[in-house]
Amino acid sequence: MSNPDVYYGRKEVSNSDLSDLKQLLHPKRQFGNKEAAFHFGSLVDAIVTEPERVNYYAYKVDDVQYTKEEFEHAREMYKSLRMEARRDPFLAKVLEMSDTQKFMVNKAQKFTYGRLTFELDTRCKWDWWLPAFNFGGDLKTTFASSQKQFEEAVDFFDWDRSRAWYMDIAGSDKDFIYAISKKNCLVFKKFIKRGDKIYTNGRDKYEELAFNYWCLKI
Repeated sequence: MSNPDVYYGRKEVSNSDLSDLKQLLHPKRQFGNKEAAFHFGSLVDAIVTEPERVNYYAYKVDDVQYTKEEFEHAREMYKSLRMEARRDPFLAKVLEMSDTQKFMVNKAQKFTYGRLTFELDTRCKWDWWLPAFNFGGDLKTTFASSQKQFEEAVDFFDWDRSRAWYMDIAGSDKDFIYAISKKNCLVFKKFIKRGDKIYTNGRDKYEELAFNYWCLKI
């Protein structure tokens, strides 16, 4: 059975919609196989945050087929994340206490671009949401093999934009990313606060794209 989640069929604007618009407005060379990366990342996401969707015997997530090698790789990455949680009390709490794959909608969210104010209905879907603390975070798979490369990826792949987008939909003041390396299974992390460089850069990125999205809709 296919994943019954109807989130992706909703009409509110998502960060993925902004990514699609960016590629239309500012096309750039794609590095690697984007579809394959998404395919494998979805497997890791499911193992970590939605294990009930995973069939380890058939190597499937819902009705999506994977190879034995992909499953073994993803399980090794998950094992590394669990081992990291033994050393990282915050990650341990995230894995224990989070609502996973929680989606939020913000109707008529207000935006400012230059002197212009406009509204869009927006949505986001959290890998991890901590209701007790009113903030959440994201799980990534990455080809980065060091903390430096991971931090460079935050800007290159616009993960800063997604974090600012999610924070502003939820009205949260903190956020975080945990990323597992596909190369060496190391776990990298980054914490974000409202007003810091990552948040500010991300918000600048999404405001331009949100404005262009709004212009296309009026």
